[in-house]
Amino acid sequence: MPGDIFKAVILGIVEGVTEFLPVSSTGHLILAGDIIGFSGETAKTFEVFIQLGAVLSVVWLYREKLLSSIKDAGAEKTNRFLLNLLIAFLPAAFFGFMTHSFIKRHLFNPITVAFALIIGGIAILVIERVVKKPVVTDIDDVSFKQALGIGLAQTLSLFPGVSRAGATIMGAMCFGLQRKAATEFSFFLAIPTMFAATTYDLLKNLHNLTLNDFPVFAAGFFVSFFSALIVIKAFLGFVKKHTFDSFAAYRIIFGALVLFYYIN
Repeated sequence: MPGDIFKAVILGIVEGVTEFLPVSSTGHLILAGDIIGFSGETAKTFEVFIQLGAVLSVVWLYREKLLSSIKDAGAEKTNRFLLNLLIAFLPAAFFGFMTHSFIKRHLFNPITVAFALIIGGIAILVIERVVKKPVVTDIDDVSFKQALGIGLAQTLSLFPGVSRAGATIMGAMCFGLQRKAATEFSFFLAIPTMFAATTYDLLKNLHNLTLNDFPVFAAGFFVSFFSALIVIKAFLGFVKKHTFDSFAAYRIIFGALVLFYYIN
């Protein structure tokens, strides 16, 4: 059990650090789990569960915005914001439901993740250089058309290694959102997307769990929550002054190393 808790802490850190960065948390969890020998059906359920810890960190950090949305329900500005989240959420929800079993069965492996990391890194470099001057600097000014575009971009993240954050942030920038606004919209979109995905997965896999798993799951959950809190704050400060080129370079180098490691 102590060994499993240590592994849970490691994976909790990996999840919290990578979930909201454009580097693919799923890809890193697959690789980390493979390296430390944390695999099997219980491990897969654990990786889903700790995502709840990460997404709750967003709920906590943006609690004032979320509470004001509840308080001002019915107001035009609030309705627009909530409807935009719904529009952006639906494409990935639909395609995710249709392809979930296939993706889990055939694409969750280090090689596909490595290729997705590299291709995603190249895409970030291209987008940073061709994207037009942003026209939206506040998430409350996102149009329904832009929200749909971001939602369609999010469907790319169904492929392990692409990165939900990367797909939504880059997609938002392509549709005219300023870098910080794109990042914040990605954070808010993570709430319904990750809650839906994790709830669906957990309900399907509850039979794999026992009371003995509780300490391991709790350790990973809390570590994921607190590490994500730290990273989100730092990331928002970063995007105000920097491009995503450094993340692109990391993806390409890391993906190449993974390919070299597993092919050889």
